Amino acid sequence: MANTNNNEYNPDYMSHAGTVLREKLQEMQMSSKEFAIRVDKPEETISKILNGKSSITTEMAVLFESATKIPARFWINRQRLYDEHLTRKKREVELAAAEEWAIKFPYAEMAAKGWVEKTRNRTEKVANLLKYFGVSSRNAWENLYLNGELKASFRISLAHAQSPEALSAWLRRGDIQAETIDAPAYSVTNFKKSLPALKTIMASQPDNFFLQAQEICRSAGVKIVYTPCLPKAPINGVARWINNNTVPLIQLSCRQKRNDIFWFSFFHEIGHILLHGKKDVFLENINYADKDEEKEKEADEFAVSWTFSKAEEAEFTAQIERGMNGTELAAYAKKIGTHPGIIIGRMRHLNILPQHTGTEFLVKIDTNVIS
Repeated sequence: MANTNNNEYNPDYMSHAGTVLREKLQEMQMSSKEFAIRVDKPEETISKILNGKSSITTEMAVLFESATKIPARFWINRQRLYDEHLTRKKREVELAAAEEWAIKFPYAEMAAKGWVEKTRNRTEKVANLLKYFGVSSRNAWENLYLNGELKASFRISLAHAQSPEALSAWLRRGDIQAETIDAPAYSVTNFKKSLPALKTIMASQPDNFFLQAQEICRSAGVKIVYTPCLPKAPINGVARWINNNTVPLIQLSCRQKRNDIFWFSFFHEIGHILLHGKKDVFLENINYADKDEEKEKEADEFAVSWTFSKAEEAEFTAQIERGMNGTELAAYAKKIGTHPGIIIGRMRHLNILPQHTGTEFLVKIDTNVIS
């Protein structure tokens, strides 16, 4: 049976070029010894070719042309096709051996999201996953995401994550999304200047808030993407530098679909970009090797300062102790330039307010709008 790939014909069987040469010598009624003399090559070399144990080189092809009257390009192409055939057969064995690896990925969910092609064939899943990650083998994937051998490209190890397969798939999707965004060169000055505008969007929470925030960041050379979570990869976001450490990328999941959590995660990742080095990768809500708790704390403090500062938190706490209704909460949020849901979320997180309080101020994020 023949396989088709990208409209190319790949036969299941291909004979060695030596088989054609043997048939030609029989047609010419010529021995291998005589042929060897005519092409000025050792008889042993010709014997190996006839038995499929050696290849026809370009030089030999030109010599064979004179002796057989068959163009050199025929011998060259025939050898190339045979070599390609052997390589594809070897590849099929390698793909079959990686089927158990592919099972570890949430392939059905990835296919449903359009990240990979839908298929039930395990070998096809392996091939599609390798294409998705832009790697040639399972070993290459492990070197990239688990073994840390390509630190210049990825710089962390996911070996200790709950599901490195799912997490790597989520991260890879962010890389692919970032490729579709055309952004100018990164400017730290412009990015810092954009923070007040981002806070204003946070406070007003318009329906197109994500597109507005994405464009503001893009104009400063920072790429922002939304990537829905995968099973076993419950990540809130990640900050990292791509394109040889020239482009900052913030990838968010909106995992809990609440505006207070989204904006805290957003400014947290911005903190990583502005405060920390280009060689770091920061995954939120995920355990991984080389996680820097001190830098996570610094990013938290940055996010607090831009969403609902410690001073504002203390002031609000004093006010609610005296009593505050919903109208007064909204007015206070407007005064300090944040969203009421941000305040409620923080107060709940600190257990200053009961978990059922202020639910009406928390805005649910419609991921269908931002995807």
